Amino acid sequence: MTARTPDSARDIPEATVARLPVYLRALTGLAEGGTTTCSSEELAATAGVNSAKLRKDLSYLGSYGTRGVGYDVEYLRYQIAREIGVTQDWPVVIVGIGNLGHALANYSGFRSRGFRVVALLDADPDRHDEVVAGLDVRSFEDLEAIVKEDAVSIGVIATPAVAAQSVADRMVAAGITSILNFAPTVLTVPDGVDVRKVDLSIELQILAYHEQRKSIAPGSEVVS
Repeated sequence: MTARTPDSARDIPEATVARLPVYLRALTGLAEGGTTTCSSEELAATAGVNSAKLRKDLSYLGSYGTRGVGYDVEYLRYQIAREIGVTQDWPVVIVGIGNLGHALANYSGFRSRGFRVVALLDADPDRHDEVVAGLDVRSFEDLEAIVKEDAVSIGVIATPAVAAQSVADRMVAAGITSILNFAPTVLTVPDGVDVRKVDLSIELQILAYHEQRKSIAPGSEVVS
């Protein structure tokens, strides 16, 4: 996956694209703390990367730093936000309003980062009387109408794994071209549709691995 700048034909590597939101979050924190300019070392430390990698990443966007002065925090924040497309308002639909769906619907970070949840959908009729984060939970059967009415291109799947593929298929058929998948399963989608997978259990297992390594005494081995 690559990102294409609005005014040029150059492509940005996938690894760099993945770090741009991290830089944006770091710059937002610096701006909220009253910092107006920062060096690449300061920004890299805030973002949790090394400064050489940060400078390389930002070089794909253009030259926004001044030697001896550093980066203008607000200007660089705007340029990165423009690059990744969050200076505009992106309508989002969430499918699957269980515990995770509730949490996502109530997440205030969507709005502050350029995303507007326009609909909450669930296949369970018992949930259709619920109001979550100021939105009525609607039937999954309304998906096509909502996508058309609100020009939705981003969908979030928070369903059980068994339902995720059929939900993705219907999202794609309705015109959604980007999917954020929280279901613990791998989705199959056609070319031109981007999927980002968030598997909380895998992240926890990775942390468990590191915790296990910390507990092993130097020179000892894990016995299976």
